Amino acid sequence: MRKIISFMHISLDGFVAGPNGEMNWIKVDEEIFDYVGKRIGEGDTALYGRVTYEMMESYWPTAGDKPDASKHDIEHAKWYNQARKVVLSKTMKDTDLTNTKVISDNLANEIHKLKQSSNGESADILVFGSPTATHALIQENLLDGYWLFVNPVILGQGIPLFTGIKDKVNLKLLTTHRFGCGVTELNYIVERQ
Repeated sequence: MRKIISFMHISLDGFVAGPNGEMNWIKVDEEIFDYVGKRIGEGDTALYGRVTYEMMESYWPTAGDKPDASKHDIEHAKWYNQARKVVLSKTMKDTDLTNTKVISDNLANEIHKLKQSSNGESADILVFGSPTATHALIQENLLDGYWLFVNPVILGQGIPLFTGIKDKVNLKLLTTHRFGCGVTELNYIVERQ
């Protein structure tokens, strides 16, 4: 069965965005893009909340076609255009969306079906950013892991990653990686009883 993994940049004090959704504190560079690109390239499915999906959809379909496109833009745009996309939203409809499924109710049931539908793949399904969608998955105990990129900053306030947790969640650390820009990757899986 496939796993649902939250892929998130996070501040040292646990925030994924500033109070108004600011993400200008996130450090990314070619080293991080190359590292992340290898793992993303192994999968075929991305899960988003509506806001993140709309942001991604406004940029990635044509990002690789621009004359000044970076290596990362070309590679990720190619992956994005081929990937299956799943959006958690109460307001979106999936009519006329290319290779995109919208889940608006029965979250636990739909996520279990998604985990079992492999399309020949066994790779993780990555939740990109999307704090509201991640919170919904956390509250239903549907996440199987956290792929966190801890940025060397303390925000003091903002949108927290961990909210709505009812019971203790035990994690097992799989890998860590320190990047030259000061970001540290922490890759955890949830240890189920």
